[in-house]
Amino acid sequence: MLQRVDAFLKYLKVERQLSANTLISYQRDLHQAVEYFQQQDIQSWNTINSHQIRAWVARQNRKNRSGKTIQRQLSSLRRLYEFLIKEKQVKNNPVKGIPAPKTGRKLPKVPDIEQLDQLLQETDTDIFHVRDRAMFELLYSSGLRLSELVGINLHDIKRTERQLRVLGKGNKERELPVGKKALDALQKWLKLRNELAKPEENALFVSRFGTRITQRAVQQRLEQLAVSQGLPIHLHPHMLRHSFASHLLESSGNLRAVQELLGHADISTTQIYTHLDFQHLAEVYDKAHPRARKKR
Repeated sequence: MLQRVDAFLKYLKVERQLSANTLISYQRDLHQAVEYFQQQDIQSWNTINSHQIRAWVARQNRKNRSGKTIQRQLSSLRRLYEFLIKEKQVKNNPVKGIPAPKTGRKLPKVPDIEQLDQLLQETDTDIFHVRDRAMFELLYSSGLRLSELVGINLHDIKRTERQLRVLGKGNKERELPVGKKALDALQKWLKLRNELAKPEENALFVSRFGTRITQRAVQQRLEQLAVSQGLPIHLHPHMLRHSFASHLLESSGNLRAVQELLGHADISTTQIYTHLDFQHLAEVYDKAHPRARKKR
């Protein structure tokens, strides 16, 4: 069974060119499934039926796996079977039509505009603060994923057009506008970048070692900045992307445009921000409407 999994992972890497993180996720999900089925004395993907898949889902549910996790695991199995059918290794997909347990959808936490202004105020005391402010302004300005931010190269920035090219999920490129404050912060960083960067390094943002900065380093720098600014929330880079989306949607109401800017393949992923927007409106209503205000 593992042999078929390895062939599938190779296909995803070579043919589909999926990211390393996505491949690791597929590998983890499928290896766990193989371990379960082999414990049930099942040695071939060809002998598994929908009843056994449902039993596996029930087992995951009993182990307190979240609905979202089980959905992802089912998706991994479903995609494996699609590959096996294509390769004529199996005839049927027993995962087709198997639902995952429903799970409540958590709304992402979003810093308000005042907190972001406090976070992004100019405190350019050294070259690292200049770099950090450029990174965080860009995350909020263009709604980037963390992986997209660290993957930016020098030639991806078009300062005259105030645009940025990023490589998103599935190796899909998209062009994004860059706001004035982010552009100003970038220009300050670019004047100092060569003091840190190694001559052959193409990355826009580099570490103190002169090489491309890591995702973990960006996370740590944002956490440290939030603490130093006295913000009462635990900040991570994806929250700046959430803020970008919810603030833009709140101002424009254009869900399709926000979807395109975020690089979401499915608009249902973007629709979570309509819930955030409604949450904001509900809070305004509760505070302002005569019939909603609590009597003092």
